[in-house]
Amino acid sequence: MVAYTHARNGAAMTKTRHAIVVTHERLMHRGDVVQGAVGQLQEAGFDVQVIDRLDVPEFGQPCERVPEDTEIVVVLGGDGTILRAAELVHCTDVPIIGINMGHVGFLAEFESFQIHDAIRRIAERDYNIDERMIAHVDVWLPDAHEPLRDWALNDITIERADRGKMVELSIGVDGVEMSSFGCDGVIFSTPTGSTAYAFSAGGPVIWPDVQALLMVPLAAHALFARPIVIGSDSSFSLRIDDDSTSEGWICCDGRRQRALPKGARVAIRQSAAHLRLARLSDAPFTNRLVTKFNLPVVGWRDRHAPEANTSLRGQGDADDPDYGA
Repeated sequence: MVAYTHARNGAAMTKTRHAIVVTHERLMHRGDVVQGAVGQLQEAGFDVQVIDRLDVPEFGQPCERVPEDTEIVVVLGGDGTILRAAELVHCTDVPIIGINMGHVGFLAEFESFQIHDAIRRIAERDYNIDERMIAHVDVWLPDAHEPLRDWALNDITIERADRGKMVELSIGVDGVEMSSFGCDGVIFSTPTGSTAYAFSAGGPVIWPDVQALLMVPLAAHALFARPIVIGSDSSFSLRIDDDSTSEGWICCDGRRQRALPKGARVAIRQSAAHLRLARLSDAPFTNRLVTKFNLPVVGWRDRHAPEANTSLRGQGDADDPDYGA
């Protein structure tokens, strides 16, 4: 953790603005990207604190939080760095803005080559706030009188502890038992996390403004084991069966985790808290989806069709000889 301070000599003193830059150690020691961003924030009148390493909190324990007078958290890194930064602002009103220095950077607002423009707009407060849903999880260990509580911006995964065996689970929704099966695990995802692990496991993409929770089974040995989406007023429940061949393991956002013994119960619902994500663009989510995943917006039929007929395809033109084919 590094702290930088800045004051303009001879200038009239105004209320100090505080920003935190969260990055990772590799980026700190590679070039002058972080130093350049800090310098630009300082020139705009910010006191800046840089955090390049965050210890992983224990599951169910409070995370370290930013000071109350923090105006914004600027993340230089990929989605993993943004998830680490989310711990700092959990249950606060401090917004996060991500500048992608990683690979996909789905949560990031700007790419690395746009960093100077991004920081200029941060200094001018030229951004909107997008409130993202957070999932809350209660874990009841056998014979426990109080649950362990945690949360996730992206996803909560429950997997087998023994990599060579299946974990036997019972799944319910709104207190009603719905299914049971052996599997490698299950993913419980927010809309924000639907483009992450849940997407890789075959789950649907959920637009981030939808208030819903998603469950995606992992390699379930069952005839009915499909992804399920429930509304924000509903909740998932899960129990690790007493006769399961493996114990379980729970992990929130790839960070906070612990073992789940047989007989453990888990309840997942929408949290009362939200993450405030600063946005610099009014472009719809679809733009980000197409760009980040490099989606083929032209179908194979269009690519092979004669140019003269291309304009007819995809328009629902009944005169198109291929219409309805």
